[in-house]
Amino acid sequence: MRKNTILLVEDDIESAHYLKMYLEDSSFKVDTFDTVTNAISNIKFNKYDLILLDVNLADFEGFEVLKFLNSHNIQIPTIVISAYSSKDYKLLSFRLGACDYVCKPIDPEELEARIWVHLKKQSLFELPDEKLFKIEDNSIYFKHNFLKLTKIEFDILSHLIKNKTQTVSRDEMLEYLSSNSKNDRSLDYHIRNIRKKLGDDGSNPAYLHTEYGVGYRLNG
Repeated sequence: MRKNTILLVEDDIESAHYLKMYLEDSSFKVDTFDTVTNAISNIKFNKYDLILLDVNLADFEGFEVLKFLNSHNIQIPTIVISAYSSKDYKLLSFRLGACDYVCKPIDPEELEARIWVHLKKQSLFELPDEKLFKIEDNSIYFKHNFLKLTKIEFDILSHLIKNKTQTVSRDEMLEYLSSNSKNDRSLDYHIRNIRKKLGDDGSNPAYLHTEYGVGYRLNG
């Protein structure tokens, strides 16, 4: 079963280390960053189930992360964790889309309980078993329809499905394919063919995205 992944944005090294250890012992996967810049960079390329966000960070206020989520229509439940207990900070957090506000010092057991509440709320909006892609009997189905793929197209798409919503680098994909694909150009050719079979718009894809200079990401 996939672990829920939390992005912890906290510049207090000791606090971040303690929270990370506690949450990982509670079966979460935790990525920690100490600046707004690094947090936003990772939100762009990774899927997070929840964000724990400090307000007072080294480069910018944590509110900039909430503004980024809003401007890009990214819906990730975000709990603000702050040393500020004033009403103004709380109201601003909620107005920018935070789902909760926890004042420091943090009780990790209470924080964990709040995390589970918001993860369960989020799951209410997800339809079970409504997957766009399904691998079954060495075949791939898209929207319940069988996809006629070559061997290498199957290998590429199945690897992207297994890493769905995560960006798979070109080097990683080439290594995974090993002898089947020797260079970037042939990989791009196969990616284009897969897009055609998905009915995806190459100039504005809905499913198979190219993160230029990085790799490929599959949505759905």
